[in-house]
Amino acid sequence: MSDAGEPHITWTEAGVGHAARWRSERAAPPPRRVEVVDDRLTADAAFRLASEGIALLWRGDFQNARQLLQAMARRIERKPRKPASSPTEAFNFHRQHQSQRARTLGMLLLPLDADFSIPLRRAPNVKEACFEAYGPAGEASLVSLRELLGVIGAHEWRKKGVDIPELGDRIHPHYGVFSPVRGEYLKLVNEAPLPATTRAFDIGTGTGVLAALLARRGVRHVVATDHDPRALACARSNLARLGLKGRVEVIEADLFPEGRAPLVVCNPPWLPARANSPLDHAIYDPDSRMLLGFLNGLVAHLEPGGEGWLILSDLAEHLGLRSRAGLLAAIEAAGLKVVARLDTRPTHPRAADESDPLHAARAAEVTSLWRLAARAA
Repeated sequence: MSDAGEPHITWTEAGVGHAARWRSERAAPPPRRVEVVDDRLTADAAFRLASEGIALLWRGDFQNARQLLQAMARRIERKPRKPASSPTEAFNFHRQHQSQRARTLGMLLLPLDADFSIPLRRAPNVKEACFEAYGPAGEASLVSLRELLGVIGAHEWRKKGVDIPELGDRIHPHYGVFSPVRGEYLKLVNEAPLPATTRAFDIGTGTGVLAALLARRGVRHVVATDHDPRALACARSNLARLGLKGRVEVIEADLFPEGRAPLVVCNPPWLPARANSPLDHAIYDPDSRMLLGFLNGLVAHLEPGGEGWLILSDLAEHLGLRSRAGLLAAIEAAGLKVVARLDTRPTHPRAADESDPLHAARAAEVTSLWRLAARAA
């Protein structure tokens, strides 16, 4: 049954008014104008209409819709970009470009029946993928093809999983939960000396990968926290599959659980910038809320002699979004001292992609595990 508060989209087709639920994980508002289109629509016409904010409800062949989306994306990339005078400006221009790209490509819409089937020729079966992302359907809906392809891709990643050499196993990310594809920070967590093996907190657990790694390293009781329902379900599923359900307790909390531990680990989003959509919160930490929340609350949750491990990239520093002096000042203001720091460089393909507008910052990036302890009173 539909909730009256859910957004709906209306349009006219063959002279008849229609309405359906509007699905957007980006929290984009329903388009105000919708035109019904099919395989006769050219890529140039589609790009022009989408750029004007006109949504295109596709009634043609599904595979042709995918090709059309790719053609629209190529037209976006052909447009020259403004030159940037600083790394910060390059970052802002890049985000503006990505936001405009998402808006334009998000205008190509597909229908979903009440059971998540797609009533189009050559359409794949996406019922399981949609159920994983959205939960029970219950009514017909419209969704952008771009988002639907993301849902399908997330479903495939969930089935396949991400290989984690440090675990000797795979982690299966759920839709909307950040995938642990940046393996360099996992290596740091696996190598840092444990201050104790009795108990640990994993703050903002996500997929549960760090909690699993700590348990596999011998920590007898790990408390993993998150406030996102998708992350909580994902972590519990992964930990159960890894046979660690009895060693790791997953609880809903905004940052810290109650009590203290000799080890508290946190891998916050690395960039202190505004999130443009709910899914962006895994990457962007507006006003450094999670980072500062972790630092400022750490002393109260550390056992005497304990350590807090902050896993953080310095990409924000290279982009001019945060300074090293500012980070060190925040650590000191929280009553903490740096015991040691372990560094590594990223190995992901974007670090070597010279066509990336943020290449200079990515090429210089270092990911660190900061070992922090309470300063003596």
